[in-house]
Amino acid sequence: MITVAFAATAVATLNLPQETSRYIDGKNSHLVQAYCLSCHSADYVTTQPRGQPRAFWEAVVQKMKKAYGAEIPDKEIRTIVDSLTETYGRKN
Repeated sequence: MITVAFAATAVATLNLPQETSRYIDGKNSHLVQAYCLSCHSADYVTTQPRGQPRAFWEAVVQKMKKAYGAEIPDKEIRTIVDSLTETYGRKN
């Protein structure tokens, strides 16, 4: 449940649907779970075209960090990209 205040006198309560999608388990998928789910559902990743190269996943993770402010530590970026590439992409 999320409560949002629109003005000093108005409050709205939103009941969001329960998450139904999930990331595929794989090497270091716990990091994908921890950092990616903090901003969006697993649907964002699972609906991407399969078989994308590492460069695609690198660009996605960098975009999430730089454009959307995802709090992904720089030291974890490579591991997360590797995990996404191994699980959803191709290794070249």
